[in-house]
Amino acid sequence: MTRLLDESAKGVYIIAATPFADNGALDLDSTDRMTDYYLRVGCDGMTILGVMGEAPKLSPEESVQFAERVLGRVAGRIPVIVGVSAPGLTVMKSLTDKVMQLGAAGVMVAPNAGLKTDEAIEAYYASVIRTLGAGVPIVLQDYPALTGVNMSIGCVNRLLKAHDSIKVLKHEDIPGHRKLTKVRAAEASGDRKRRVSILVGNTALYLPQELRRGADGANTGFAYPEMLVDVCRKFFAGDVEGAEDLYDIYLPVVRHEQQPGIGLSIRKEILRRRGVIASAHVRAPGGMMDSDDHKELDSLIARLERKLADRGISTTAAE
Repeated sequence: MTRLLDESAKGVYIIAATPFADNGALDLDSTDRMTDYYLRVGCDGMTILGVMGEAPKLSPEESVQFAERVLGRVAGRIPVIVGVSAPGLTVMKSLTDKVMQLGAAGVMVAPNAGLKTDEAIEAYYASVIRTLGAGVPIVLQDYPALTGVNMSIGCVNRLLKAHDSIKVLKHEDIPGHRKLTKVRAAEASGDRKRRVSILVGNTALYLPQELRRGADGANTGFAYPEMLVDVCRKFFAGDVEGAEDLYDIYLPVVRHEQQPGIGLSIRKEILRRRGVIASAHVRAPGGMMDSDDHKELDSLIARLERKLADRGISTTAAE
């Protein structure tokens, strides 16, 4: 039985890539292997059909096919969130109904591009929730670098106060540490009595600092998700410095994956090299790695593996 997403979401909700074959077709065998890998390393949840999952490049039929494959493979062991953001609410409603019937724990919705005021943003989410139904758990994605929509702290707090179906704030504003602190402060002051989960994105570029500010974990992608899992577990066990020390080892690769345009290609190539997926293919339009990019990545991975070996940590992924 599916456990629906709620405000207790914590840990690592990995943003999954969408594996394609070299010819661009969905690779469902790699999808199975990738899903098994995320389960094996201890991810607390998954998000599929997000930005890094190339959701806009999939047909509606492919989106449902991919979601069905992942949800069937997970079989309720961890919550799976499905990105359903779309320009039209009819399309959003159709995908939401299908994935919730297949066993999704909730859906992630970013604001439509072009919303310029708090009033417009709040009206948009009210219409989304009326359309999808108040019983569908929602992840509110605050990612202005992608959407061009800036949600004020007041807007975020009003949305969380007005709509109980918003269970998680996906915090991806930059700079955003102060915003995270103030959203938490609204709970502490009693201005908004309900505490929601806050999971952070941006390829975990600021994860240790965001955890210190009150985040509950990460909702992002990285080619070494075991690092995200271990950092969060150490932090919540009270080993704050140990968490940051471990994170520091991976930081050059975290930063490298964050590059606009080519970051997804880099992540997929690392996953391919680790045996998680068969091909690093990114559907057009998308940045592709050249020979110099590959040499650069060779060096970064070699440095990471040396540092991890010194700590007795293996980077072997596939079994």
